[in-house]
Amino acid sequence: MKLVEPPSCSATSTIVFIGRNQRGQWVAQQQNGLYGGLFVNRAQAVKYALFENGQHPEMIVELSREIELDISGETAPLPASRVA
Repeated sequence: MKLVEPPSCSATSTIVFIGRNQRGQWVAQQQNGLYGGLFVNRAQAVKYALFENGQHPEMIVELSREIELDISGETAPLPASRVA
C-alpha cells in the first residue's frame, strides 16, 4: 500500500499567516487559502502551520491585526510580523 501525502504537504513551502479573529480564536491560513483552520491557542496554530508548510518556521507570519478564516483562495496582502 502506497501512502499519499495531502497536496498541502507535498507542495513547496508557502507562507502561512496566523493571528486572532474577531472572536479571539486563533487562525492559521496558507497565503492562497489552500488550507487553514481555527485553533484554541497560538501554540496549536503554529504547530498546524509547521506541519502544513513542511517545518519551515521562517515561512510563518503572525499578523498584528485580525484575520478571518477564508478558504476562497483570494487572500490580500496583509501587514505582519514574523514569528521566530
